[in-house]
Amino acid sequence: MFLLLTSCGSGKKAVGSEIANKSLSLKDIIINHDKALPEFSTIAARMQVRYESVTDSQSLTVSLRMQKNQKIWIKVSLLGITLAKIYITPESVSYYETISSTYFKGDYSLLSDWLGIDIDFEKAQGILLGQSIFDLDNEYVLSIEANKYMLQPKTQSYNFIYSLLVNPDNFKIATESLTQEKDERIFSINYGAYQNLEGEYFPSYFRINATQKEERTQIIVNYKKIDYNVSIRFPYTIPKGYEEMQLK
Repeated sequence: MFLLLTSCGSGKKAVGSEIANKSLSLKDIIINHDKALPEFSTIAARMQVRYESVTDSQSLTVSLRMQKNQKIWIKVSLLGITLAKIYITPESVSYYETISSTYFKGDYSLLSDWLGIDIDFEKAQGILLGQSIFDLDNEYVLSIEANKYMLQPKTQSYNFIYSLLVNPDNFKIATESLTQEKDERIFSINYGAYQNLEGEYFPSYFRINATQKEERTQIIVNYKKIDYNVSIRFPYTIPKGYEEMQLK
């Protein structure tokens, strides 16, 4: 469920023909990447999500609503039937599943412990918008790989290895990966072409690959339509009688 927080669209797609500029400094890359965060107040989007694991695969319809830096609301449906709803704010995470009649409600600490990485609202929003899930600063090393800007921390964390590739044409994320060798975990996000909607770049497609030992999960997200700065609501109420989910 978290990974779901883890186009055809009306906007023009960026084709990525620009050549990486070797004269740009690390500071230049970071400034341009921060500026690439779309300016908007709200988003309403339709997405087609393909979920694949070793034992299961499903195609799901997802409705996304977002109030920038404040709320993210997601409804997951199959053949018109609501399977789950997710509602997150900077302070809390909540979701429920209709088939199992279960729900989760709490802060980010339990999810962070469960996933093994520090998770918060900004990271979830960043994944959906094609922005880095970590704050970038001068403690990174810059190089050029496959005509993209590669950024890696000068000193990697004791429990994971992090790297990202930034597109030279729009300074959005091309690829981002986290590897936790101790727990045999790999988490990567690969973005396709970006949509240019009135000068703001939004993802049209991204793929999440998550591996832990022998377990593999892939989630493919296609944005079918994005409307932004529209009037939206965030209807969310956990149905009565649902049992609280215990994450271990």
